[in-house]
Amino acid sequence: MRCVVFDLDGTLADTSKDLLAAANACFVDQGYGVVLDDRDTLTAFHGGRAMLRAGYDRLGVAYDEETISRNYPKLLMAYAAGIDTHTQLYPGAVEAVMALRSKGYKTAICTNKPEGLAQELVRRLGITELFGSLIGADTLPVRKPDPAPYLAAVHQAGGVVGRSMLIGDTETDRKTGLAAGVPVALVTFGPEGRGVSRLSPEALLDSFADLPDLADRLIR
Repeated sequence: MRCVVFDLDGTLADTSKDLLAAANACFVDQGYGVVLDDRDTLTAFHGGRAMLRAGYDRLGVAYDEETISRNYPKLLMAYAAGIDTHTQLYPGAVEAVMALRSKGYKTAICTNKPEGLAQELVRRLGITELFGSLIGADTLPVRKPDPAPYLAAVHQAGGVVGRSMLIGDTETDRKTGLAAGVPVALVTFGPEGRGVSRLSPEALLDSFADLPDLADRLIR
């Protein structure tokens, strides 16, 4: 059974504003004020720890990984409180997933967002029923780019790894595809635009309208 696996943040949905707001809440709580802004959208899609490091770097404040680990749960709490304040699905995402499913594809989500937060966001966006599985950062002992979460997403959705592909937006997704031995299409409507071509994915996805035909081409 053919299967298409999607990353969540920066691929299915633009979550950047809510992610940045959560990181800024941590900095405000420490008396630094708002530190991150729209310049940091790409960093937001690399996760909470990446945003905290970027903020401390901009402030010129010394920190270590213990500092990051201490503040990360606070960031998650702030994010949970405003998880869908500004988040929106990218245009055509729902229609593309529905078109794939109508053609017999299995669909799944594999994200480095904690599973509970990912499940809640998907529920609030109204797309839970469109996916046969959701694997998050803490579902397994490892996360992307380790291939295990991807393999689990495919298997739980009822797909076959050898007839699957990953849709993502970052180097992490590209490395995941390489590790799993499956084709990867990187979206170009994220903050890096067509700059993701530097990662040499099997395809670039400029619009979700192109996805059903692309999947037919890449999954034999």
